[in-house]
Amino acid sequence: MFGTTLLLALRSIARHKLRSFLTTLGIIIGVAAVVTMVTLGQATTAAVQKSIAALGTNILQIRPGQGFGRGGGGPRPPDFKADDPAAIRDQIAGVTAVAAQAGTTGTAIYEGANWSTTVNGTTNAYFQVQPWPLAEGRIFTPAEEAAGKSICIIGNTVNDNLYRGASPLGTRLRIAGISCDVIGLLSKRGQAGFGGDQDDVIIMPLKTVQRRFTGTTDLKLMLVGVDQAYSSAAVQSSIEDLLRERRNITGGKDDDFNIFDTAQISATLTQSTTLLTGIVTAVAAISLIVGGIGIMNIMLVSVTERTREIGIRLAIGAVANEVLMQFLVEAIALSMLGGLIGLVVAQLAILGLAPVMKVDFLFVPQINLIAFGISAVIGVVFGYFPARRAAALNPIDALRHE
Repeated sequence: MFGTTLLLALRSIARHKLRSFLTTLGIIIGVAAVVTMVTLGQATTAAVQKSIAALGTNILQIRPGQGFGRGGGGPRPPDFKADDPAAIRDQIAGVTAVAAQAGTTGTAIYEGANWSTTVNGTTNAYFQVQPWPLAEGRIFTPAEEAAGKSICIIGNTVNDNLYRGASPLGTRLRIAGISCDVIGLLSKRGQAGFGGDQDDVIIMPLKTVQRRFTGTTDLKLMLVGVDQAYSSAAVQSSIEDLLRERRNITGGKDDDFNIFDTAQISATLTQSTTLLTGIVTAVAAISLIVGGIGIMNIMLVSVTERTREIGIRLAIGAVANEVLMQFLVEAIALSMLGGLIGLVVAQLAILGLAPVMKVDFLFVPQINLIAFGISAVIGVVFGYFPARRAAALNPIDALRHE
């Protein structure tokens, strides 16, 4: 009986192809929008987490200043002193390494090719604090660090623009008038969580940058690695107390430095993208409701058009439940057909939008199954009233219908 009912429903849909398509359009748009928004939201969240993870999951970034949205006029906060990293490393429990940094910008030149980039002066602790292995070559030796040798490790973007992707090892380039021997090539890292190209960098020994470029031993940034066994919040609090003491900040005065926990940044960004995805998905889901209303309207019209047919079926022995099932199955078939087309449209949309948004293509089976299930439920909910109305018709009145 169910097979016969389904066949009748499909024949009715096929008889009015254009009307059936227009009826399911709301469901198609709703399912496609919901699946696309949720999938792209998850892809964006994954991209943010991957980018933050590339910086390291247990790292504290310490900078002069009061952070975003604070401070204002007044004197510029002093940079960190040369002995601050050692004080943090030696006096704070849970610190695995401290990488001091001083930086500048300049134009790198090699055999007629030139490229403006960032020069980052640091120590080998930089490679201990954050996971950034070398694709080729080696890091600095302790003797090279201490002597401030003119050597450098370059990122992939610099390599692509100066060496056209060839191996740079053993060559000598010039940066802001200073020659340096290339001893290493960093592995590719990609975009940073806040934008910017992480591979567009030249890393040199800290003393080299201080002597040749900045002319001072002051530091602009410290990266602190935190032991997994320790609470990053506790370590951060201890560092704050130490730096306040070393920078003579007493009483209720605000800190003239800020500490960012990469784990907290990752959690905040993930929460924000999840919230935005939820809001956009909720707006897109309204299309499903509109599609359901469209199905109900068309089914009511179909009941009116087929009143005489219904009367004949009831007159020759069909029971009310069979008539109800026929129209209910028809509504569900329309809704599920719209759901299937919507899923196909969603995958095509994701394929097209993922490269534009610079995120990976994701196929999330759970989201697709849930969206398809919701489309079926909408068919039941919005198809029941027209089906019930058809089943409640009086056979005599239905036969008399013109």
